Amino acid sequence: MLAVGTRVGSYEVVSPLGAGGMGEVYRARDTRLGRDVAVKVIADAARGDADRIARFQSEAQLLAALNHPHIATIHGLEEANGSQFLVMELVEGETLAERLKSGPIPVGEALGVARQIADALQAAHEKGIIHRDLKPANIALTSNGQVKVLDFGLAKMLEGVASGDISVSPTMSLAFTQAGTILGTAAYTAPEQARGRRVDKRSDIWAFGCVLYEMLTGTRAFDGEDAAVVLASVIKGEPDWSTLPSGVPTPIVTMLRSCLEKDPHKRIADIAAAMFVLDHASELVERVEVPVAASQSAAAARRPLWRRAIPLAAAVAITALLVGAAASGC
Repeated sequence: MLAVGTRVGSYEVVSPLGAGGMGEVYRARDTRLGRDVAVKVIADAARGDADRIARFQSEAQLLAALNHPHIATIHGLEEANGSQFLVMELVEGETLAERLKSGPIPVGEALGVARQIADALQAAHEKGIIHRDLKPANIALTSNGQVKVLDFGLAKMLEGVASGDISVSPTMSLAFTQAGTILGTAAYTAPEQARGRRVDKRSDIWAFGCVLYEMLTGTRAFDGEDAAVVLASVIKGEPDWSTLPSGVPTPIVTMLRSCLEKDPHKRIADIAAAMFVLDHASELVERVEVPVAASQSAAAARRPLWRRAIPLAAAVAITALLVGAAASGC
C-alpha cells in the first residue's frame, strides 16, 4: 500500500480507500486542479502480468465510454514511475455493503436504490458493456442520495466473450486464491458465470436480483461458509423467499424471481423490464408504507369497484410483461 503523502504523478495520496485483485484505490489530492479524486493503481502482484495490465487499460476505455450520473466518472489514464494508474471521480459516502451491515433497507428506499442501479446497467448495456462483478461493495451511496456503480475492472464488451472462456468469470480468476474477495463475489455470480460459460447482460441482471434481494432481506440470496458452498448454492439452491418483507408488492416479487431464474433463457432479458416494474410499483409501495386513517380506509372502500381494481390490474399487467420479457430472450 502507498503511504500517505506519496506522490503519484501530480496526485498526492491522502488515504487508502480499498484494494482488490486488480489494484489499490486511494483518495488523492490533485495538486494541479486543487480537488480530491480517487486514484487506482495496479497492484504490485499484477504489474508484471500483461493480461491484467491489458484489463486495467480496458477498464479505462470502458469507463471513458460511459457518461452517466449513476456511474463513477473517469478523469484519465496516466503513468508515473513506470506504472499506470486511473484517475476517477471520488464518490463521497458509504458503499451499499457498508449500509447493509445495519440490516435490511426499507422497501421504498431499497426500490429507489435498485432503480438507480438499473439505470446505470441500462446505460452500460446500451454501450455493449457488461459489468460482470455487480455487488454491494461496488455500489456507492452518496451523501445526497445518489447511487454510483463502481469498478468496471472485470467489465467486458458483449462482443467477443467466448463460450467456455474461464476468464469471463471472476469466480474462476486468480482471485479464487483470495478467500475473502472471492466469497464476496461468488454470492452475486450467475450460474452460467460460475460454470465458466458464455455471459451476457443477463448475468448482470442476475447480480442485480441478488443485490435487490439482499437490500430487502438483509441477507444474501446465496451464501455459505466458503466459495465452493456459495457456488454450489448458486447453481443448485434457491433463495429463501419467505424472508421477503410482507410489504414488497407482488410485481416486485415476480420481477425478483425472474431476475434469479437459473436458466438465462428464462431470466429477464433486458434490465429495461425491471425498470418498468420499479417505476410502476411505487404506488403499491406507498399504499403499504404510508399509514391510512380509518376514515380514509372507509372512503376507499366506498370507491367504485373498477377504481379499487386498478392496482391489481397493474400487477397483472406487469407480471405479463415480465413473462414476455423473459420469453423474448429465448
